[in-house]
Amino acid sequence: MRIVVVGAGIVGLATAARLAARGDDVVVVEKEQRLAAHQTGRNSGVIHSGLYYAPGSLKARLGVAGSRSMVAFAREHGVAVDICGKLVVATSGEEVPRLRTLLDRGTANGVEGLRWLTPDEARDVEPHVACVAAVHVPTTGVVDYPGVCAVLAKQVADAGGEVRLSAPVRSVVERPGRVEVRVALDGEREEALTADAVVACAGLYADRFARACGVDPLARIVPFRGEYMSLTPTAARLVRGLVYPVPDPRFPFLGVHLTRGVDGGVHAGPNAVLALAREGYRWRDVVPGDVLDAFGWPGLWRLGARNLMPGAREVARSASKRLFARSLARLVPELGPDDVVPAPAGVRAQALGRDGRLVDDFLVVTGRRQVHVINAPSPAATASLEIARHLETQVDAAAA
Repeated sequence: MRIVVVGAGIVGLATAARLAARGDDVVVVEKEQRLAAHQTGRNSGVIHSGLYYAPGSLKARLGVAGSRSMVAFAREHGVAVDICGKLVVATSGEEVPRLRTLLDRGTANGVEGLRWLTPDEARDVEPHVACVAAVHVPTTGVVDYPGVCAVLAKQVADAGGEVRLSAPVRSVVERPGRVEVRVALDGEREEALTADAVVACAGLYADRFARACGVDPLARIVPFRGEYMSLTPTAARLVRGLVYPVPDPRFPFLGVHLTRGVDGGVHAGPNAVLALAREGYRWRDVVPGDVLDAFGWPGLWRLGARNLMPGAREVARSASKRLFARSLARLVPELGPDDVVPAPAGVRAQALGRDGRLVDDFLVVTGRRQVHVINAPSPAATASLEIARHLETQVDAAAA
């Protein structure tokens, strides 16, 4: 088959590489000038173990399998990877039951090597951490995801496929027995690519792209900016691997945490605030159409009403380095405002239902000769090779 894959993030490239390896004629088209320009290239680089996700969900099944296949892939192809382990720490007694729930969930998902730790045992792993209990997750690590993408793009090319950058899609039209994808070239000219099927991994624009193709995305993408800090070199010595808080069940994100990357630096974050543009990496990045799109969706108002106080804390922490550092000090008390410096932010493409509930699992919607990945937030990068396996079956069904 001839397949057009839209989007050169890690999910799109993993899918393209898998389809090309089996003999399909694959073309990847990407509007940006480089691979992994958005979510893939701006996340913390964590290989998630599968601890957080509902047993039986796609996130749980593909995430646990992906934590193994991603490590094996990186090692096979010489991509920087470090399985340094993670501590999830309860800093108060009221968090202990939630931490036990996480341990039970991870065990049910098949995460290997999980251990409940006392405060003294936790400090054997992370000497500067403060907690009343912790769970050690030895299978968690970090990897160079843009490096993974470079390998995947080479695999596509080596199998006879193409990866075209600076090639935004203008339209997708179904024709008898095929689908036509019109791609912009040089800002003006267009080329029509004829294919048996289209796989859309459009990230921040997944819902809009699906609607433009005549497919109901079942949800609206709402962009949340993840704001990061980096620890100074002196402060970075206080963290060996990854240190996470127990997630607050009232808020849909994991909370500010500490991550030692493959470059040796320690990243702190992300803070989570509503972005005012789909590519809103700074507060001053405002696209009126994106703002109207977000606030015109009833689900956003319902989400905000249920998360008013947690959301207000995130906004306050965004505006104050002191408050940001205070969140880190709950995990590592020696950290203060002078120990953090700004780092590049990311934007999470989160699918939100009309009822105000975040789409909790990966969401794939299909149409005639079309497969659209609508919701693929964390742990999608971890699970990308496994998501590609899943999408392969979706492509075959859509093209039949």
